[in-house]
Amino acid sequence: MKESHETRIIDSWRKNATPWARAVQAQTIASRRLVTNDAVISAVLDCRPTSVLDTGCGEGWLTRQLSLLVGNVTGIDVIPELIAEARRLSAHRFEVMTYDELASGALELTVDLMVCNFSLLGKESANAVVDATQTLLRPGGHLVIQTLHPLMACGDVAYQDGWREGSWLGFDEA
Repeated sequence: MKESHETRIIDSWRKNATPWARAVQAQTIASRRLVTNDAVISAVLDCRPTSVLDTGCGEGWLTRQLSLLVGNVTGIDVIPELIAEARRLSAHRFEVMTYDELASGALELTVDLMVCNFSLLGKESANAVVDATQTLLRPGGHLVIQTLHPLMACGDVAYQDGWREGSWLGFDEA
């Protein structure tokens, strides 16, 4: 049976969890430091939530930052090593969970806002996250998604509506 695109991405995250956590903690990724970190925090705060679910939280940097500004923040991620690092750095609630588990109600929680910061892996996981909003978001809640705009990410492919598989070039399969 052929391995799915999303399964390969998750396997790569497992293999690269430690170097990723180091890179985030050392702030070695210029685009994050200069633009995207502040952009996602600003987008979340513009919604004025009192509770947040950081969906695909990785090593937990956004959960930790938002907890200073919002208070009640929970993070989930499918990679146990990243959740272990998040828990090592903070006493906030972090759970190992797939997006399918999230959509099936495995997380007994309701929040004002769900945030996905470059954490949607493919069409199936994106659909699972959107499905989960129906039970996780309180009335009037928000879903904030930060991702690459197709105009910037599609290369030589024509700019048009529709799903595109992302490129994970440069991400080790180690």
